[in-house]
Amino acid sequence: SVLRHRRRAFSKARLVMWQGSAPAGLDVFYPIFPDSDWIARMVPLGLRTVQLRLKDADDAEVRRQIVQARDVCQAHGCQLVVNDYWQAALELSCDYIHLGQEDLAVADVAAIKHAGARLGISTHSDEELELALSASPDYVALGPVYETKLKVMKWAPQGLDRIGHWKKRIGSVSLVAIGGITPERAPGVLNAGADSLAVITDFITAPQPMTRISEWLELAKAWRNSDY
Repeated sequence: SVLRHRRRAFSKARLVMWQGSAPAGLDVFYPIFPDSDWIARMVPLGLRTVQLRLKDADDAEVRRQIVQARDVCQAHGCQLVVNDYWQAALELSCDYIHLGQEDLAVADVAAIKHAGARLGISTHSDEELELALSASPDYVALGPVYETKLKVMKWAPQGLDRIGHWKKRIGSVSLVAIGGITPERAPGVLNAGADSLAVITDFITAPQPMTRISEWLELAKAWRNSDY
């Protein structure tokens, strides 16, 4: 049955050699949410790291949502990463920023570092990786590892070999994998060298997103407790 298949898949997914230990302040499971209401609902389940990725919001709404997400995360001991809106994030005492390549080109990285905030940067190509590393990030994200349906990407799927290649190139910088990652695919991604798994589509499109998040947390707990 489908249920038996999923149980077998989750059992296999627990058997993974996660090498990390809260790399760059990130948990192995790193869900990305489209708004602060999602964060308010899901963080109390036990999430340790989340990203707020707002799109097309005005300044007042951006600040309202950052404050809501910040307060929920602080109350539950969860690390909040704010995507793109670095100035508002710093002004509102958030300490972790994620920048895409377009945002990186116009952001004041020195100001982010001066504020004591950590920084993650998206990469998809060798050129983008060089630009990211020049900013001395705390983590580099590589994607899409697999095809993703939630976001139209101009980049072809990177594949597992690319994860290992990226990890060798970035050395001690943490590596976040993103794009089409499911519980069934997660062990291969972690064993290839990823320190953390950024996940969106898998739970956003699930019939019961809260249940799906709980399943991910069960796996993350097993990975964190691994003796490998």
